[in-house]
Amino acid sequence: MRRLAIFGGLFAFWLVLSGHYDLLHLGAGLLSSGLVTWLSVEVLRLDTSPRTGASVWRLIRYIPWIFGQVVVASLHVVHLVLRPSGIRPQIVRFRTGLRSDLAKTLLGNSITLTPGTVTMDIVGDEFIVHALSDHAARELRGGAMERRVARIFNDEPGDAGARSAG
Repeated sequence: MRRLAIFGGLFAFWLVLSGHYDLLHLGAGLLSSGLVTWLSVEVLRLDTSPRTGASVWRLIRYIPWIFGQVVVASLHVVHLVLRPSGIRPQIVRFRTGLRSDLAKTLLGNSITLTPGTVTMDIVGDEFIVHALSDHAARELRGGAMERRVARIFNDEPGDAGARSAG
């Protein structure tokens, strides 16, 4: 039933965005929606998690928060451009308490999406991140983003944020 709901939602979204309702385009939309449904159910394990709805809701709430972080970090980078003396590039290493590869991927992508930081590598539980300034490095070490990602995936709150930074 979940697969059908996901498929229906994706296909409806495709129809709205496409605006083309001829046989070729409808077929492409059906095929695309079916493929994405199959891949997302397998990758996200949506059929096996009883708390999928809660996790999806927490992910939806994460999006405006990360957007806000991108805006704040963008303003910080603008400040650095105007005052280059604050630029202090550095490599930040920290261990994460996140368990799933999907959670680690979301954290790494969120870090990279935020201006002034780039996830260079993830080796096991260790993140290696380039930070443009001391402020960006402090934000990483603070662990707020990691805690938010942990909440999405129901990771233990005590695990995420327990870090050793370098």
